[in-house]
Amino acid sequence: MNTKKVDNKNKKKKEDISIRYKCFLMIVIILFCILIVRIAYLQSIKSSYLKEMAYQQLITNRIISTKRGTIYDSSGKPLALSAQVDTVSINPSKIQVNDNEEKTTQLKEKVAKGLSDIFKLDYQETLKKVNSPSSVETIIKKVEEDKIHELKKWMEDNDISSGINIDSDTKRYYPYDNLASNLIGFCGSDNQGLEGLEYYWDSVLTGTPGKILTTKDASQSIIPDKNEQYIPAENGSNLTLTIDLNIQLIAEKYLKQAVIENDCKNGGNIIIMNPTNGDILAMATYPDYNLNTPFSPNDTLKSTWDSLSTSAQSTQLQKMWRNKSVSDTYEPGSTFKVITASASLEEGIVETDTSNDFSCTGYETVADYQIHCTSTSGHGKQTLRQAIQNSCNPALIQLGKRLGQNSLYKYMDAFRFI
Repeated sequence: MNTKKVDNKNKKKKEDISIRYKCFLMIVIILFCILIVRIAYLQSIKSSYLKEMAYQQLITNRIISTKRGTIYDSSGKPLALSAQVDTVSINPSKIQVNDNEEKTTQLKEKVAKGLSDIFKLDYQETLKKVNSPSSVETIIKKVEEDKIHELKKWMEDNDISSGINIDSDTKRYYPYDNLASNLIGFCGSDNQGLEGLEYYWDSVLTGTPGKILTTKDASQSIIPDKNEQYIPAENGSNLTLTIDLNIQLIAEKYLKQAVIENDCKNGGNIIIMNPTNGDILAMATYPDYNLNTPFSPNDTLKSTWDSLSTSAQSTQLQKMWRNKSVSDTYEPGSTFKVITASASLEEGIVETDTSNDFSCTGYETVADYQIHCTSTSGHGKQTLRQAIQNSCNPALIQLGKRLGQNSLYKYMDAFRFI
């Protein structure tokens, strides 16, 4: 009786062990199958993504800035050039004390305080960048050499050797401040042309950035590699204008004087051309602005600047930058007298020195409207040469009538006016 009970117990025990073994084996098989499926998923479906992620973690792509081309006047004097400056950025993940959260927080606050003090930045904004989850944050661009020396000394004094980057860059500089400002235009923070010739010739002046492709380890340190790829930057091309610096200075001086003395509310413009080939020797606009601080209002705007809304300020800046000599339309006025005279001479209906060919009494009536001459008493009898010398309105109106509408339009088309 007792033997039978023992046998039953042993049998039951063996069955329990068998069941447990089978369950364990089943769990192992299921886990193995899940692992196989996971490996297949990673190798087939996610392989491209994982390769890209690995490449991004191992490869660093450093951009090499280009030097923007210089703008010269006709005699080779630089009107716009690029000076060497630096850009300061940080790697927030590298600003830390290993396994010590409290000391890491203190270090980040210290770095934010140092950077904000050196570069006169807002502390809270700088601290936000230092605590950013991004791999790189730009602190400030276009930093002059003296500030970089101050930063390097601060880093040395505080024993900070990683996490703060100093990269070479260029800053656009205009040695003559306001000279030809509305013509030359200016660049933005990334050296891209925003106005004037800087904008129009941006693709020529900019050049092509270079880059360095290198590998880095888990701590983001550069790994020396003979396969490092270096693609040099191609600096922008220089631009030489027909503008003559001396003539431009004279034109701007007397334009400013004339606008102020005559209280010209809409400002003024001067264009000086070489009559033999059409080269623009000077193109002046007043009021102008300082190219080195283009987003600051000029003297004309300062008096009402603070009372303007943000949108109104933006509108006023756009007007301040505009080159009215090429963007606004004007009636040709006395300059068109040369066209009327040239067409008439070509048609053979007038000679340059025929006596008493034109009569000026001080005005000429056109369609019941009196157009006056600069001489209210009139110039009297004149030849064509004298009429041109006097810039006489009545004489040239008489010549225009003699030439006729159809012929005048024909020559306007030939001169590309229409």
